[in-house]
Formats: sequence, C-alpha cells, structure tokens
Amino acid sequence: MNCELDNLNTAQVEELLKVEENELALWADEVRSRYCGDEVHLRGVIEFSNYCIRDCLYCGLRRSNKKLTRYRMTTEEIVERALMGFQAGVKTIVLQSGDDLEYREEDISRIIHLIKAKVDVAITLSVGERDYREYSAWKKAGADRYLLKHETANPVLYSGLHPGQTLSHRLKILGWLKEIGYQVGAGNLVGLPGQTLRDLADDILFMKELDVEMAGIGPYIPHPDTPLGRERGGSLNMTLKVLAVARIVLRDVHLPATTAVGSIHPEGREKALLKAGANVVMPNITPKQYRPLYQIYPGKICLDEDFENCLGCLAKRIESCGRKIAKDKGHSLKGNIQCLSLDNLCGR
Repeated sequence: MNCELDNLNTAQVEELLKVEENELALWADEVRSRYCGDEVHLRGVIEFSNYCIRDCLYCGLRRSNKKLTRYRMTTEEIVERALMGFQAGVKTIVLQSGDDLEYREEDISRIIHLIKAKVDVAITLSVGERDYREYSAWKKAGADRYLLKHETANPVLYSGLHPGQTLSHRLKILGWLKEIGYQVGAGNLVGLPGQTLRDLADDILFMKELDVEMAGIGPYIPHPDTPLGRERGGSLNMTLKVLAVARIVLRDVHLPATTAVGSIHPEGREKALLKAGANVVMPNITPKQYRPLYQIYPGKICLDEDFENCLGCLAKRIESCGRKIAKDKGHSLKGNIQCLSLDNLCGR
C-alpha cells in the first residue's frame, strides 16, 4: 500500500508549513503518540570544550570571537559528570564541544571507554567534522550515536554561513556515520538570514532521505559577538511549525524540545512537547562554572541551577504536559512504521 507521506515533494512540504499552527499541533501530537508513545527521553549534555577551529558567522564559539573565555574539561571532569547524570536517572550522555582538535582520537576513545566501563548508558557524540578513521574508532570504543546538524540544506546559504566549509562535505560525513553504524542525528536552524520556506521544506526532506534517528531543530538566536549579531532571530511560531511538520513527515525520529526554544519563550519546551510532537529534552550536566562560557547563542536558560534542581524542574514540566520520563536509553525507534496519509491524520 502506498503511503502518501512517503512521497512528498518540496512544494507539498512547503504547503504543510503554511497550515494553521493549531491544526499542525493536532496532527503532530497524533503522529507522536502513534509512533513514539507518551514517554519523554532525557539526554544529559556535557559541553566539555568551547574551543572551535571553525568560524561560522552565527555561532558564538567561532574562533574569531576574542571576547569569549575558553575552557576545556579534563577527562576526569567529563567522566565524573557522566556518572552524576546516570545516578540521577539519565540514560543517555551527550558529549558535545566545538570542533576542538586538541581532543585527539585516542582522548575521546578513552573518555568513552571510561564512562561505559562504569555505567550502562548510551553515548552520543557531537564534536563536529572529523575523518572517517576517528568516527570508526569512537564507534568501536562504544559510542552509540552521533549528532551533526546540517544547519541548512541550501548549499549556497550553507557556504555563506560556514567559511571554508561546504554542504557536500558535511553530507559526505553524515553518510560515513550511517555506514559506520551510528544512530545519526542531523538538524537545522529556523530563521537564518536569507532562509526561505522552501529551504525549511528541503531541510525536512533531506532528513527524511538520510533516514535520521534524531532531528535537532531549533530557532536561530543572534549572538552579538558574531557578524550576524544584528540580524533578526527565528520565531517561536515558525520553529514550532517546522518541528510539527518534521514530526508528521519523519514520524518515528527522536525530536528534542531544545534548550534554545526554551530560551526564546519561558514555556517553549512545553509548547514543543504539546504542539510540535517533541519527545526528548536535554538537561545540562556541564559544571556550572563552564555553562555560561558555552555561548553558541546568548540568553541560554538554566545556567545557574544545580543539575539536580534542573532535572526536578524538567520532570515537573514534562508531567504538566501529561507525559512521563522514559526509563530506558531511548535508542532508535526505526521500524515502528505504519502507513500514514494526510487524510487519516486526526480524522481529516
């Protein structure tokens, strides 16, 4: 039986993005319930370095930002925070940094080994563009997932925002990650300068074609110490619509209610859970002295709270949405696919 949503083109996804927000919310929540259930998965993030060799025009970690105090966490600090997250009930640890080549292949492999030897968690890496050998070594060391956002599927826009980088190379790396056997996450920013509705539709279809397990979608938030610091940021309304359409089209992916969406609206994460089909939240396990320095964007929430308090707050927010925290590692839901069409969503 042919599934209508398996064969959407860019123009059709673009039309979905024009659907009224409340109607999209109903669709997305129905799809989320059908394919992902009511559980919300926790991904504990450790932002272990804010050094970066890249010079992306929108990112506060860019190497040309001389106003930023830089830091690197030690192996011992990273492992300690991972253990603390596990003891608090977090079953996935995300090791995230800028593109910091001071952490060599063997350094990251050792961190993975040490964490896996002590606690039974899934490990997601998000350390940027490396070579095939390094990705392969980290998978063998025990890494389960890799998050590498594509940011935009428009190659001209991508090159303009990422000096010295190309979209084709990033897509090549995402292909490597799939080949090596990672559960792969991509994702895009909503509201980038020069971005069109068609670009956003292409972002969603790109992630469908890549068959990602995770889709990290959040608003562009201008950073004052970047070349794009005076640009307008992405709106909550459009971010929620892109999230909702991503849930409808991608169906069984893990879709975070990002910290960024919570940073532009005090109830942003609740709205993403209730109105856009999100099923993941990402508490910050980074030590408090480093959190304000991981400045991809300004105005980030939860910088001063102890991790335990942050986790308690998130639990209450999740419960207020009629949802519950998952107890497992939240591995890929791929294979839980049913035939779905536009007409049978919410009785249409």
